[in-house]
Amino acid sequence: MVGFETSDDAAVYRIGDTAALLTVDFFTPIVDDPYDFGRITAANALSDIYAMGGRPLAVMNLLAFPCSLGAEVIARVLEGGADKVREAGAVVVGGHTIDDAEPKYGLSVLGVVEPDAVVRNAGAREGDALVLTKPIGTGVMTTALKRGLETEESIAEVIESMAQLNHDACVAMLETGAHACTDVTGFGLVGHLHEMAEASGVTAEIDLESVPLFERALEHSAEGVRPGRTAEVLEFLDAFTDWGPADDAWRGVLGDPQTSGGLLIALAAERADELVAGVAAKGGAAVRIGRFVEGESGAVRLR
Repeated sequence: MVGFETSDDAAVYRIGDTAALLTVDFFTPIVDDPYDFGRITAANALSDIYAMGGRPLAVMNLLAFPCSLGAEVIARVLEGGADKVREAGAVVVGGHTIDDAEPKYGLSVLGVVEPDAVVRNAGAREGDALVLTKPIGTGVMTTALKRGLETEESIAEVIESMAQLNHDACVAMLETGAHACTDVTGFGLVGHLHEMAEASGVTAEIDLESVPLFERALEHSAEGVRPGRTAEVLEFLDAFTDWGPADDAWRGVLGDPQTSGGLLIALAAERADELVAGVAAKGGAAVRIGRFVEGESGAVRLR
């Protein structure tokens, strides 16, 4: 039902009256604590299922670690991942491990969704509101951590946000009849919004002052504290983005490669407040950050 045509979050394969969701994700450590690394990685991989409106069922671990690191460290990574999978109501059914000089961990995930209930990144309509369910700036903040400008204690809020499942946001999205959705990851807020707008044949507008940020993310970005891929991402974004009032510091955050970001949801404007309230009722904090309008397909404008 869904392949790679619009760079969607998961593949969808119909089997009778059920649709299977298939996705995979893995990366190198972004925090020092192995348990937190496991939690964040699992939440990130599971997010693709939630972005499609689905429910995760089973996962398989993908683990590449140097044997010299020791079984205790590896066990903590897997424990963190397993606890987050269990929280999602899914199960770990196996995996594969290789010896590698650079640590990497990830998950392949199987989920399910009713065929008529699949939420794609295509489907946003002119006049739709744009809602984001987590602050942005995780790449900037974890880079600051790696450079010794922050500690795991000072960015505890960022770590917990990355480890938070997008389950509750998914439920609220389905309850309010979302037209389209994606999660915010490696191409930053603007990059993933472009994919949604292009797949939907509309232009996206962002109200800059409404975009939620982690504390000090803008300050670090202004000082050049950014992930290595940021310059490459921004070069890609320049082709279709009218940055408007966004200065260089803001651009660094809007194009910041995220890890386990929130859901980016398009829905009827009259139901946006209901979605925001629904996420808040479940302990989250969704924010209305813009809209979709008539215009060039895939264009993004900052206001």
